[in-house]
Amino acid sequence: MIVNPTPTGWQIVYQQAHALLAAQLAWAWPPFLPPDRWVGLLAATAQHDDEQAAWHGRGGHHGLTPVGAPANFTQQEFSIEQAAGVLHAARFQGRWRSLLTSLHLSTLYEPLRGSRPATTAFLDELHASQARWTKELRLTKTQVRQAYDLLHWCDRLSLILCRHEMPEMGRAVEIYPAPLGHGHRAAHVVRQPAGPGTKVVVSPWPFAANELAVSVEAQQLQQLQFRDDAALAAALHQSPIETLSWTLRAE
Repeated sequence: MIVNPTPTGWQIVYQQAHALLAAQLAWAWPPFLPPDRWVGLLAATAQHDDEQAAWHGRGGHHGLTPVGAPANFTQQEFSIEQAAGVLHAARFQGRWRSLLTSLHLSTLYEPLRGSRPATTAFLDELHASQARWTKELRLTKTQVRQAYDLLHWCDRLSLILCRHEMPEMGRAVEIYPAPLGHGHRAAHVVRQPAGPGTKVVVSPWPFAANELAVSVEAQQLQQLQFRDDAALAAALHQSPIETLSWTLRAE
């Protein structure tokens, strides 16, 4: 979960919903791949946070911090089961989707190399599979990197929006370097101009249309602490849902 504090409780954005927002952003880019590869890239983007652990039953505390607050995803330990699960699901959609998903897992978890033997072995397996799939699909490393960089770019911008990470007073924050081959020399930045409204400026502008409306659903919790996962799950099931919307435009 993405957990944002509010004056009366918590705003929750499920990680799968954040991934769907990332896919909205990827869809809006001018396609630079053949249709089959482009759709595979969109699928990898939309499903990169699937296979989350179930935490809703029998008195567990997987979804909570030690003091009983909803746990943000950054407060969760690495789960090799979740990572292996999302890669296993990707393989049913083919090597291209698997390659992009594997690259994302490497990007996220390579800093954990050496922490545990099982984690290091998993990372080694990712690298071996990436080399094999790249060769079998007759792709260059540059082609693969260009496609994956878009997934990473959209993932990062979606997180900035979902976590309300844009600075105040219209200041800009860097998103991520643009995918290779798109002529953008500088890294993209995003900012929200001061004043009312949900307009968001992205510079340099990368999307096909002149303006882009995107959204994600969020749960609104009016309770600060929960005794266990089951109590949190029950509260989420009954909580009101809010649609968070943004209109992206050029500078």
